[in-house]
Amino acid sequence: MKYVILLGDGMADCPTSSLGGKTPLEFANTPNMDRIASEGTLGLIDTIPQGLSPGSDVANLAILGYDPGNSYSGRGPLEAASMAVQMGPDDVAFRCNLVTTKEGSDPLMLDFTSGHISSDEAKEIVYDLHKELGSDDFVFYPGVSYRHLLLWKNGISGMETIPPHDITGRGINDFLPKGEGARQLNDLIRRAHKVLQSHPINLRRIKEGKKPANSIWLWGQGRAPKFTTFTEKYNLRGGMISAVDLLNGIGVYAGLEVIHVDGATGYTDTNYIGKAKKAIDILHELDFIFLHVESPDEMGHEGNVEGKIKAIEDFDKMVVGTIIEDIHEFGTFRVMVLSDHPTPVKTMTHSCDPSPFAVYSSILNENLSYGGLFGETSAKKTGVFASPGYRLIDYFIGDWRGFVEKKSY
Repeated sequence: MKYVILLGDGMADCPTSSLGGKTPLEFANTPNMDRIASEGTLGLIDTIPQGLSPGSDVANLAILGYDPGNSYSGRGPLEAASMAVQMGPDDVAFRCNLVTTKEGSDPLMLDFTSGHISSDEAKEIVYDLHKELGSDDFVFYPGVSYRHLLLWKNGISGMETIPPHDITGRGINDFLPKGEGARQLNDLIRRAHKVLQSHPINLRRIKEGKKPANSIWLWGQGRAPKFTTFTEKYNLRGGMISAVDLLNGIGVYAGLEVIHVDGATGYTDTNYIGKAKKAIDILHELDFIFLHVESPDEMGHEGNVEGKIKAIEDFDKMVVGTIIEDIHEFGTFRVMVLSDHPTPVKTMTHSCDPSPFAVYSSILNENLSYGGLFGETSAKKTGVFASPGYRLIDYFIGDWRGFVEKKSY
């Protein structure tokens, strides 16, 4: 048996007036996800436990079978694992965004991606930040595009921080880190802004009409978690395909093989087909693949409804379509397609609402075959509900027929 999870990050959304009351997922042309929903089992999954923020970190831990209430310590250490950054037991890892802010007494958060700055430009900027601001206590590590890392050796983790994508268009003063250790972080943010204002790459970007990476934003802190590996839990060999360090870091902790694909960017220009083809190739060696696509989430954060529809359609055509066309060569299989959480274009940030999922099994009596389309409204109408979400993979890999018969747990 082969197992494949295809995740369109942030695909789920809310009814949108400009789309005639449909969500972007319902409005998009998605024949391949519709086929899985129609012939397989469609329902809703609750990936965000009460009391936790609706981030991709929490949601994807749940989808892989980890109870976030017990396993989640912060986003930073997950990304550190992907970047091969070694953490001591008392070290604290922070996500470090390169951001664009507008000057003023209360600077506005204009863009939490610095105009989706290229990785090459960002790497040079982060290296220079470390030269200017790094120390025995603070170490900067470059990542991908705007997503980077700060390691605080023997640091403090209990302060309150907020993701920059939650405050787009708002003044930052009320959202700077608060609590014990915040003074040191805010001092780094202030000093980084001074360094970045005159950085040659930013001056060039401004001249070219691009957004400068003129500040940093520190958030998502945590110490290194301890996981039971996926292989130990399910006795399967698995792989992770993603363009973002967060998912790859989860893969590292879960004991999955992190599989890199040329041209995978974490944005709308990603190599969709290359990721799907790589998944099929690697299934000749492995039992399980988790394939993650970030682009719908990015479009939700931008408030770009047309872009989100396009990202969903590209995911459906080039990823889901490729997989369901080629997966039959393996004989018996189960394929799950889902969104980890909603990222509504109206609010431009994540929400805690359940998201649609659909599973198709090559074993025909493991499918409800209700005939519905893949979307939020259709999923709700089925009455199929997976809550808490972290238990769904136990059924997906184990007694899927048992879940289909019960329709919930």
